[in-house]
Amino acid sequence: MPVVDNVHAFLDALGRNERLLGVDLGTKTIGLALSDVERRIATPLETIKRTKFTADAIRLTEIIDRHGVTGLVIGLPLNMDGTEGPRSQSTRSFVRTFDQRRPINVLFWDERLSTAAVTRSLIEADATRKRRAEVVDRMAAAYILQSALDAGTARE
Repeated sequence: MPVVDNVHAFLDALGRNERLLGVDLGTKTIGLALSDVERRIATPLETIKRTKFTADAIRLTEIIDRHGVTGLVIGLPLNMDGTEGPRSQSTRSFVRTFDQRRPINVLFWDERLSTAAVTRSLIEADATRKRRAEVVDRMAAAYILQSALDAGTARE
């Protein structure tokens, strides 16, 4: 399926009333967030503890199918200067391999500072360290997805 970096082209390729899944792909966990069918609001969904690719892909596919997701917004971990490093390459590799199992529309979205922004807001909300650890990945996925949704509604 198409993998794009342009939010408008991505959204134009989808049908109406189709959900998106925001994905914060970490080395130990995968944070997930779900959009509403009108693609206005991103809601933190769950965090998958990573094991092996096959198990991760099966769980991700189950979630996609259960919620009727037709597109993924994948956080792309760029370096601060905007270049791609090893983590970006790993993310792209995961998506290529996943697409062979379960083709789906994909939008890569710059995730720089998303986890830091979420962590800062959790600290301001006086969340305990344990609570922050439990929710930060899925909240980062919601932050990534919401950023893409907001950009998609800002047509020129």
